[in-house]
Amino acid sequence: MFGVVTSDDYQPVAWMGRYPIHVTTLLVIVHVACMILGCFLLALGAGSFLSVLTFDSAQVLSGWLWQLATYALVHPPSALLWFAIGMYMLFVFGREVERFVGRRAFITLYLLLLFAPTLLLSIWGLWQRTGLRGSATIHLGIFIAFAAIYPNVELFIGLQAKWMALIVTAIYSLQLLVDHFWAELAVLGVSVALAYAFVQLRGTGLELGWLTGWTSRWRSKHSLRVVPREGSRRTVEPNDDVHEMIDPVLAKISKSGIGSLTASEQRLLDQAQRLLNKPK
Repeated sequence: MFGVVTSDDYQPVAWMGRYPIHVTTLLVIVHVACMILGCFLLALGAGSFLSVLTFDSAQVLSGWLWQLATYALVHPPSALLWFAIGMYMLFVFGREVERFVGRRAFITLYLLLLFAPTLLLSIWGLWQRTGLRGSATIHLGIFIAFAAIYPNVELFIGLQAKWMALIVTAIYSLQLLVDHFWAELAVLGVSVALAYAFVQLRGTGLELGWLTGWTSRWRSKHSLRVVPREGSRRTVEPNDDVHEMIDPVLAKISKSGIGSLTASEQRLLDQAQRLLNKPK
């Protein structure tokens, strides 16, 4: 449920007094510190150091492999507004993704979003030299992961997360398309697809029912299935596991109201009611 810890692996990596520091908070601190340091380097005329950290496919292919990761820490002062938006997306939505999938899975997702773009651009660089700096696509990927987990949560001006993710991705894609930034467009596509696929492959829980419901429409109605023998079937009582299935839904109703239920949660609630009311 949105705003509720759903993973046993949601543990802080450090403590600042009484306040826990989770992975998301630590990442925000690192990015902000690097942005401030970069501004001072540019003000002191030492901005050439930042070019050593910025991804350049020609330099990476020559052995500067650290640029595969350090590009995300280079935040140009000319894009501070986008940096602020990226930090907001990371802190607000990254925190919820970390709560849902857990610390280790969140770190895995972040590393995938960090390295996948530069690995792609390194291959691209065999034909055309490419460059990359900043973490905009990484944190957009984090937001896509959030929207995949909580598609029906209302965000800005009442828009649900899934529609907001679609609008932001479409606008960004159109901007890159008009400017003929084909490499950046490929990076955007990879980041969005990777975040969505990661959540789908690891997805457990009621909030992801819309994913399985969507994919089930494409399955053949005539697909083969194993039918157990009559003797191997067991009689399941109506109340078996019903309370365990419905407790998360009831908790969400208590927290956010019945209007916050997704379509899959509503079907589960109706099914549980029929099972509990079924005469014995």
